Amino acid sequence: MLAQDIMIRSVYKVKEYDKVRAVIEKFIDHRISGLPVVNDRNEIVGYISDGDIMRNIGKKSDRVIDFMYFSMIVSDPCGMEEKVADILEQNVMKVCRKKVTTAPWDMDVDRIAAILGNRKIKKLPIERNGVLVGIISRGDVIRHAFGTMIGHG
Repeated sequence: MLAQDIMIRSVYKVKEYDKVRAVIEKFIDHRISGLPVVNDRNEIVGYISDGDIMRNIGKKSDRVIDFMYFSMIVSDPCGMEEKVADILEQNVMKVCRKKVTTAPWDMDVDRIAAILGNRKIKKLPIERNGVLVGIISRGDVIRHAFGTMIGHG
């Protein structure tokens, strides 16, 4: 079985010039936690997850003050609402990961499973000729690998 056999073809995504606000709206509207970031040619240029956004909020929460021999973390006095408002207006490329693990559309599903497991990622964008054509989650692999064995497929 190949990636193209189990991938989700209608992929929720955001454009590289979108604001984080568009990401959050898609997270909420579609009950998802990660999105590929694409350019106008539908090539993957990043991936943004709820974890990336949390790390960004955390960066805005604490400041590190470096002294000669040690560092100290100091809480930033600005409130959560202000941090969130600031992040919502940031360009998605400032928050997303730019090194994205992807797989070709004709890769065997057992190799897809290995990538998802070994790299500890939840979703894997699928490409064909450098263009986003689908996405596969851990759940997709499990449903297809075990579904027929337990009578659900």
